[in-house]
Amino acid sequence: MSNQSNNVYISSTKGPGCLVRGLYFLFVGSWLGAIWMILAWIFNITIIGLPLGLAMLNHIPQIMTLRPARLQTSLSMRNGSPVINQTPLRQNAFLLRAIYFICIGFWFSLIWMLTAWAVAGITLGLGLPLAFWMFDRVPQVTTLARI
Repeated sequence: MSNQSNNVYISSTKGPGCLVRGLYFLFVGSWLGAIWMILAWIFNITIIGLPLGLAMLNHIPQIMTLRPARLQTSLSMRNGSPVINQTPLRQNAFLLRAIYFICIGFWFSLIWMLTAWAVAGITLGLGLPLAFWMFDRVPQVTTLARI
């Protein structure tokens, strides 16, 4: 009879540190993010490109600041063994998000992103923590996406 133990290992989805994210933003994320946002808004203007434009806006935190995607981790027991599931965060109802985007999210997210750009540029880098926080919230501001 063997003596086996069931070990549970949870891998971390920890992203790069603040220094790496800041350097990435200064040298790559700022110009790549600007191009990404312009393309997203061009797609949002068209009905056909709207789904792609919204998906692009939801990925702005990863493109501009290397923010790792958040996952919901749950632990359950099956046949006496622990099972760990990692899934994307549960989102609000689609109809609510669509109405919000049409009435508020479309124009407010543009103002939000321009303000974040202004904070990063006018403060000569001192406002980067606030700008990062604002860029990380673009999906929430645009479509109430949970990040």
